[in-house]
Amino acid sequence: MSTTQALIQVLKTELKAAGWTYAALARELGLAESSVKRMFARGDMPLARIDAICEVLKTDFTELSRRVAAAQPERHELTLEQERAVVADRKLLLMAVCCQSQWTLEQVVAHYRLSETEGIALLAQLDRLGIIELRPHNRYRLKLAKAFRWRPHGPVMAFFREQVVGDFFGGGFDGEGELLTLVHGQIRPALVASYNDRLQRLAQDFAQQHLADQKLPPDQKQACTLLIGLRSWLFGAFRELRRSGV
Repeated sequence: MSTTQALIQVLKTELKAAGWTYAALARELGLAESSVKRMFARGDMPLARIDAICEVLKTDFTELSRRVAAAQPERHELTLEQERAVVADRKLLLMAVCCQSQWTLEQVVAHYRLSETEGIALLAQLDRLGIIELRPHNRYRLKLAKAFRWRPHGPVMAFFREQVVGDFFGGGFDGEGELLTLVHGQIRPALVASYNDRLQRLAQDFAQQHLADQKLPPDQKQACTLLIGLRSWLFGAFRELRRSGV
């Protein structure tokens, strides 16, 4: 659904919720009912008319825009084709990860060896892939849900397993603020979902803190990566020693 279509749909929803019929709205706007119906059907509505409808609804365009953004469906997962396109170009993958972190184009260009022209082209590619909605002045709206994740066995996670996991775990995790903990145990199946929810909340808290600290100067923040994993698993060498039937 385009932004214009979404705007019209939100207006229809708000009018219906407020009990406004096309006939009543037409009288308030000084138009024929047929003109109002045609305006909504075609989605051909000048800004002055939208402002007038906002006055009828006792709202403003800013609030309307928020409702339009909230009504846009968000992706929880990409298709295989979309992931293949992202991972095929390392710079595009970098820009996708930066957009996930809500970095501005200026921040990306300042941190990485990308020109502004390259950055804009990469944003345009992500827009075509449906990952962001590119807006004026190279701003964008991320179209990924908070619970978004790369496909567990998809191209992006395959790349991270092959190229990133070894690099990440190669460190000693002995620096200031670093932590690596491995805990194995047996728990009731019903508790697994509970632990998953808590881990997801931790990941969301980390992401929200990143957004809150974005405006801090560089010397007051540091790059961190939080990696969380929980699965039904036993180390292969241990599995070989396990008694049958246990």
